Amino acid sequence: MAGTRALVIWAHPRTDSLTATVTSDVIGELTAQGFEVDELDLHREGIDPLVREADEPDWDDLDKQYTPEVMALAARTMAAAAVVFVFPVWWYSLPAIMKGYIDRVWNNGLFYGGGRRPGIAAARWIGLAGESAEAFRKREYDDLITRHLNIGIAGLCGIDDSQVVLLHDTLGDDITDPEAHFAALRARATAVATELAETLR
Repeated sequence: MAGTRALVIWAHPRTDSLTATVTSDVIGELTAQGFEVDELDLHREGIDPLVREADEPDWDDLDKQYTPEVMALAARTMAAAAVVFVFPVWWYSLPAIMKGYIDRVWNNGLFYGGGRRPGIAAARWIGLAGESAEAFRKREYDDLITRHLNIGIAGLCGIDDSQVVLLHDTLGDDITDPEAHFAALRARATAVATELAETLR
């Protein structure tokens, strides 16, 4: 694993959030497994999620040069063998800043289009959801999110090894032993990093 690069992309406005803690756990485990980890903190790095004209896809020009920010972020992303997204599930989807990063950076001619692919071997999506797994299954939100991320984004960009892991009940409502519950959530996220390392060996 020595020298294998992993890009951990995360989004949360607070650095004292559970999302931030889980991100730290994941980075720690990837580092312990021998990855060279690049952390992309979308909020602290001030990533602009808005697609303006300069970064709008040009379907007739696969070689379009996007803004320097987008080209730099694209190069940074494509330098990784694996990408790990960590995020709170808001409105049963990605936070706007993370979706905007994908809209702008995972762009036509760079990550898809004309058979072009980023060369990323694996993607992992760790979503922190306030609701229970049962609530998600009842309305099939779990399937919706999984299809969206694994097929609609990763699959379209040629990343066949993509997995979504949802950590439920992150608000701790109606949890009889919150300490054990949150420890289990963190352990599951750490296991994602361990399993990713085993996959890429």
